[in-house]
Amino acid sequence: MSAATLRRVLSTACLLLLVLPLWLNGQTTFPERWFEIETLNAGLGEPPADLDRSTPRQAVSQLLLLADEGDYARAAHLLNLNELPEDEQTRRGPELARKLVEIINRTMVVDWAALPSRSDALLETSSGERPLAGQARRSIEMSFLELDPAPAEIRINRLKPAESDAVWVFARQTVDDIDALYERYGPGWLEERLPDVLQRPAFSGTRIWEWLALPVTIGVLVLLGWVTHSLLGGLGRAVPVDWINRAAGRMRMPLAVALMAMLGQFLTGWVISFSGFFYTVLSPLLIGLTIVGLTLAVLRTIDATLEKVTERFVDDIDDSSERDRRKLYTSIYALRRFVLLAAVLISAVLFMVQLRLFDNVGMSLLASAGVITVVLGIAGRTVLGNILASLQIAIAKPVRIGDAVQYEEHWGYVESIYYSFLVLRTWDGRRLVVPVQYFITYPFENWSMVDASITRTFALRLDHCADPGRLREVFEAVAREDGKAIEDELLMTAVTEHNEDYQEITFFATAANPTEAWLMKMRLREKMADWIREHHPDWWPSDRVQLDRLPAGDGESTGRSSGRGDREGD
Repeated sequence: MSAATLRRVLSTACLLLLVLPLWLNGQTTFPERWFEIETLNAGLGEPPADLDRSTPRQAVSQLLLLADEGDYARAAHLLNLNELPEDEQTRRGPELARKLVEIINRTMVVDWAALPSRSDALLETSSGERPLAGQARRSIEMSFLELDPAPAEIRINRLKPAESDAVWVFARQTVDDIDALYERYGPGWLEERLPDVLQRPAFSGTRIWEWLALPVTIGVLVLLGWVTHSLLGGLGRAVPVDWINRAAGRMRMPLAVALMAMLGQFLTGWVISFSGFFYTVLSPLLIGLTIVGLTLAVLRTIDATLEKVTERFVDDIDDSSERDRRKLYTSIYALRRFVLLAAVLISAVLFMVQLRLFDNVGMSLLASAGVITVVLGIAGRTVLGNILASLQIAIAKPVRIGDAVQYEEHWGYVESIYYSFLVLRTWDGRRLVVPVQYFITYPFENWSMVDASITRTFALRLDHCADPGRLREVFEAVAREDGKAIEDELLMTAVTEHNEDYQEITFFATAANPTEAWLMKMRLREKMADWIREHHPDWWPSDRVQLDRLPAGDGESTGRSSGRGDREGD
């Protein structure tokens, strides 16, 4: 086969591969789907000829339009009333249609995009949010409502009577739950007693009374929050316990917000039943405020406890007997971080569940999980790294609250450990803020990990004539007199360096904790220097000069010096 022929064959094959899918798509037919029944609403008689129930969108819009006209007798044909006896369908049908419209208006905003205008309810656009795209459907869920003892759905089904065309009506299960849903979400006690003029429609499915009741409700909630805030403040001042006083002051604002939100849920659920325009916003908002308020109240109470523990124990953390308390203190900080993480996750999940976002974005989240992971890994690498490092400290405890550490030439105590940083209180009262990830990346000395006692050293450079033995005796006597040196621990004197100019004598002493050790070191050095100055000032380093005679006949001499200090003559 020649090269030209081969090119023509390959070109033809490529063209077929491009054209064939388009042709097949044009030839594709989707099978119709429905629920087959014998009859539909036989007790209502024949449905009106102008009643369009051919598509999901038309069925729902017809129900709402007929409700606006007050024609609930015709609207009853949009419900599956087959569970009712035929002689009750005419009487109960309009009432159930009216209640269903009330439930829809009060609990949801109709998502018309989710209601196809095709009779087979096929979704033509495929995406991660619509996994059933390209498939004909016979049932569509419009809403999911909480109800005791089990949740209920607002759902429409496609039914095919034996000798009629397939139609879309509200499902039998939805009709069975209408009375219970109406009792739960229908008009509240206050609304039933309002005059008719206030119940007239305003706009977007709302009524006049709702726009009047909303600011009044907000005012009542704010008043309750202010009263709660004031009562908690007064309680904190009245109780002569500093911890309770501090905790009440910290938690009163978030707790007041949480109580406001909980009362708001009660009012909107049982006293004032707002329409879907308000309900879809107020319900998740009030739940979110409740969760956030309670979480912040708990966290601020824990913070107040930690601050009280800090004031009580951090100043005494040099005592080795407090090691278990410092470990508990660190564990409380770790618990706070876990509580905060759990609170954020639970809040997010509850919001998603409340808004039913899992149903809409679940597939797209799974599809984009890899992309999100990469984006978070790049954008939040530092933040996530610090959080993980903080959790690592909380679990492994290489350092605890109150530990004495030597970190990059800084000596101090670990005062706080947060998600992204920790605070070191240096010996001179300064606060050193260090990113957690940076802190555990490089070595540091933890003087309190096992025992708070620590050995301190200081060195004196003295002349060669100084007697180390005599200095040892004096140092031991001075250390015993000081009272802070532990006699059973390291207490010694040694010559640690020697050269032609001086000898370096180092003194070792151990104290019970870093603070006492540092102060003891300063005192012992001063006392040893005073003793040498008073008893043997000649032991300080000095320069020596050696004079050599020149050859006979030369009247001059030269000097050769070694060492440092005072010059000596002939």
